[in-house]
Amino acid sequence: MSSYNNLIKVFRTRPNAKLPDRAHSTDAGMDFFYSPSEAESITISPGQSVLLETGIKMQVPTNCMLQIMNKSGIASKKHLITGACVVDEGYTGEIFVNLHNIGKHPEAIATGQKIAQGVFVRIEKPFLMEVEDSDNIYDTSTERGSGALGSTGDR
Repeated sequence: MSSYNNLIKVFRTRPNAKLPDRAHSTDAGMDFFYSPSEAESITISPGQSVLLETGIKMQVPTNCMLQIMNKSGIASKKHLITGACVVDEGYTGEIFVNLHNIGKHPEAIATGQKIAQGVFVRIEKPFLMEVEDSDNIYDTSTERGSGALGSTGDR
């Protein structure tokens, strides 16, 4: 039996906070909005990383996490990408969105603007068992083996 709940409790920490919302019923992600407690807008300089307030506290179901992800338009047009992006099921504080400006120009974010999307992801919580020999880590041998970054070439 699944412990996942399709009804998620949400609380606005201030009256101007917009509730997360899906633009379309088939969207995986819910849009999160910038909802500052004081300033009306913020400018993110190139290379700068900021934590943006959403004004939202949200229940995360058991055995799930809320993953904060890029909004395609914000990432591709404004060059603002999400940083720290996991909200654990036990977190009870306001949700913040960590945005990095990887572009060459300052980018303004206005109050009420969409800044990221959140997707609920089911997670596994396996126990770890330390082994004495690295040959005992894997149950079977794999074709890939220990080939690391770039080991398959670029063509």
